Amino acid sequence: MLVAELFFGRNVPGRAPVSDAEWADFAARVITRNLPDGFTVHDGAGQWLNPQTGNITRERTKILTVASDKPRPDFKDRLSAIIDAYRSRFRQQSVGIITRNACASF
Repeated sequence: MLVAELFFGRNVPGRAPVSDAEWADFAARVITRNLPDGFTVHDGAGQWLNPQTGNITRERTKILTVASDKPRPDFKDRLSAIIDAYRSRFRQQSVGIITRNACASF
């Protein structure tokens, strides 16, 4: 199977972090539309080094995992659409992504 993990930091410059309600709306409107076959989301605690300031930032994170034995031909485009929408909506510098092949079954 092809497995993708996306890491969404919840800190937003100049305002409160992404709320649970905002995340739920984003998942319903953007993620579900792009990944209609299903996905899993769980909470994490992220940390990263901001290359512009040299400061370490710690933040609550949403981790999205999707696995597919028959990914759609536009699978990478769908993941990019999710990443771009999150970056735009919540003014994020980046969204982390890991893709890998894995032995799995459902």
